[in-house]
Amino acid sequence: MEPFKQLTGIVAPVDRVNVDTDAIIPKQFLKRIERSGFGQFLFFEWRFHENGDINTEFEPNKARYEGASVLVSRANFGCGSSREHAPWAILDYGFKVIIAPSYADIFYNNCFKNSILPIKLSEEQVEDLFQRTAKHEGYKLSVDLEKKLLTDEHGLSILFDLDEHRRQFLLQGLDDIGLTLQHEEKITAYEQKHAVRLG
Repeated sequence: MEPFKQLTGIVAPVDRVNVDTDAIIPKQFLKRIERSGFGQFLFFEWRFHENGDINTEFEPNKARYEGASVLVSRANFGCGSSREHAPWAILDYGFKVIIAPSYADIFYNNCFKNSILPIKLSEEQVEDLFQRTAKHEGYKLSVDLEKKLLTDEHGLSILFDLDEHRRQFLLQGLDDIGLTLQHEEKITAYEQKHAVRLG
């Protein structure tokens, strides 16, 4: 995985509570065996009408949010089934940061395993971000994971909290396998010692 340290990106809003994983990536698109290619199906039933036309009323479809890499939403984001395809679709679409008041636990954990930073802020702080996003076309947030700091060009400065273990996962670009491989020498030494005992 790529290390995550800083990012400045356009913010796109999804102003809904309880955004579940079936809304993020509907079940009919889970047949792919690789991690890539899911972005085109992100929020599929909200982004498109039944006839396939783009739903221009869905906020992220609007031209002002094109190329957004920061997603702002409401409480309990990522609830529902535990499908890892949800963060795959979010990342493949281009979002690298999600900001919400709360997340479903499994989705939250899966984000860190896929180079996505999920930030928890208060309801009031999230509401302020929605207001700023609506007010300023092309609104951008700067995210500094090393300082755990959110800033914008309009005076915003918010420190966010994050478990240090998870923060290091992103800063170093590690997943579970990468974390294990940090101890490769000790693992090899143990295996060699164990082989001698059995031999």
